[in-house]
Amino acid sequence: MKGRGRQKRHEKSINLALQGGGSHGAFTWGVLDRMFEEDRLWIEAISGTSAGAMNAVVAAQGMYDNGADGARDALEAFWRTVSRAGQTSPLKRTPFDMMTGNWSLDANPGYFWMDLLSRMASPYDLNPFDMNPLRDVVEDFIDFGKVSGEKDMGVFISATNVETGRSRVFHRHEITLDVVMASACLPFMFKAVEIDGVPYWDGGYMGNPVLFPFIDHSPASDILIIQINPLKRPGTPTRARDIQNRVNEITFNASLLRDLRAIHLIDQLIDQGALSERDYRRMNMHMIDDGCREMLSMGASSKLNSEWAFLVHLRDIGRAAADRWLKVHFDDIETRSTFDLSAMFDDFGAPSGDNILDLKAKIGNVL
Repeated sequence: MKGRGRQKRHEKSINLALQGGGSHGAFTWGVLDRMFEEDRLWIEAISGTSAGAMNAVVAAQGMYDNGADGARDALEAFWRTVSRAGQTSPLKRTPFDMMTGNWSLDANPGYFWMDLLSRMASPYDLNPFDMNPLRDVVEDFIDFGKVSGEKDMGVFISATNVETGRSRVFHRHEITLDVVMASACLPFMFKAVEIDGVPYWDGGYMGNPVLFPFIDHSPASDILIIQINPLKRPGTPTRARDIQNRVNEITFNASLLRDLRAIHLIDQLIDQGALSERDYRRMNMHMIDDGCREMLSMGASSKLNSEWAFLVHLRDIGRAAADRWLKVHFDDIETRSTFDLSAMFDDFGAPSGDNILDLKAKIGNVL
């Protein structure tokens, strides 16, 4: 997949759904790097939230400049810029953590006080001028005219409407600096981002990432989710910080589970003849979640670690995970799902009889 425009030699096409997760988004960078390297595969559209949104717009800009090669170059340059910007941050690993190979920032005094203050006061008190170094990085790096002009790949970014609690999906031509920052706006750290007078918070609360734009706006019938927030974490957390971290993981995965459940219901209703395939699409679902297993032990504070060595480590994990997935599942693309929704939702049972109309209504509300 090299050069501008769609290549005649691509064999299959796919949509990519990118989760958010701060510096852990470098894992997704690695996945994208390998996917854009695969000449047999065309990336039809990308949906992203928070760090996933940044990866998506950077990839789109690179595609505009020089096709898939440009996307790979742009992603590396962006994460290098993020790392350089973080060199002046007080949030760094301690010497002991460096010696022991611990990537988390839990022992950093600055992180401890920032975490404590965020639970006691709002960003409107602690950050009245709404300082956000990442905003400057994105503003300097991204040419949003190029993002809008990249017609060969769809881009969907989500943010959460503070007032209604609903997800807003911004399409490629609507994406601006404020849209990207709204998608990454953690409400305990930054003021809500206003777009046309409407306040928005992190898109992960209601779409991490959103999946349904692919159904209506992409010809590809396969969705590959790049998962970096673990759905499962063994054991019961007992420390206050660990409890909060697990609550955040559950919260940020809730919207994804909702969308997957709705897609599963559509498939079930099609199988039963209650929905017509003329009106509803089957989507083949896939997932790369190797990063979750790798990052389980890193701790939530590592999402603020912008050391280049850490970002490269995550990139390499992501590349390896994507390479394994392609070797095992490339032939399954456009053929079948490789992520078993039935196993995930088997406790719900199959829809039948009187509840089919209710399920249709629920699906309609999601769509």
